[in-house]
Amino acid sequence: MTPGVDVPAMHPLSGARTLFYKEVLRFWKVSFQTVAAPVLTAVLYLVIFGHALGDKVQPFEGIGYTSFLVPGLVMMSVLQNAFANSSSSLIQSKISGNLVFLLVTPLSHWAWFLAYVGASVVRGVAVGVGVLAVTMWFAPLQLAQPLWIAVFVLLGAALMGALGLIAGLWAEKFDQIATFQNFVIMPMTFLSGVFYSIASLPTLWQVASHLNPFFYIVDGFRFGFFGVSDVSPWLSLGVGAAGLIGACGLCLHLLRIGYKIRY
Repeated sequence: MTPGVDVPAMHPLSGARTLFYKEVLRFWKVSFQTVAAPVLTAVLYLVIFGHALGDKVQPFEGIGYTSFLVPGLVMMSVLQNAFANSSSSLIQSKISGNLVFLLVTPLSHWAWFLAYVGASVVRGVAVGVGVLAVTMWFAPLQLAQPLWIAVFVLLGAALMGALGLIAGLWAEKFDQIATFQNFVIMPMTFLSGVFYSIASLPTLWQVASHLNPFFYIVDGFRFGFFGVSDVSPWLSLGVGAAGLIGACGLCLHLLRIGYKIRY
């Protein structure tokens, strides 16, 4: 460095693009496992539940159960895989020890956040598109409000990417990530109205469903297809946006102070 020469300050987002590319490449190289496998799982759910309940349940007037089920399965796949991407990537880096190579770079906490959450959104959307492309052959679908579909799929994927990053920062081993996913994420996504309309539930369970933020994302996403939902899409958007802002704020704070990544 030459004395007396000013060195330009690093932009807060410098390096975010490279880290984002690395994170996308990480899951895409094993896309048979990270994309194709979740699509197959969603198709199995559709075949089993659609065959068992297709002629017996009509959640909304004029909408068959199989058609009703498809958007729920798409969103459930988006949520679960967006969470899995950021959480698994960070915990793998912590356990394998290669996280140190990121720590020695001049990456800001904003760059980390955008790269990890951005890659999670890409994976979530990729899985969602795959599930929709396959399952739409099983039932007729409408596109009543395409803009709502795009808004909620991006909102849900970003929220889960941020939550996955928080879980990855908190966890110190794979067992802790598995515990978070199996006892928090999985129950909340399964009980978010993916397989049923909450209007069919007893009052107690309807109240419980309204306390589940994932319910609003699934319900708002389904509104985009059929133009009908259990609650107002604007309420769903408000709850989802509040959850996203809270998760992003906490995530950025933890990254800024180096929570469990700087020793």
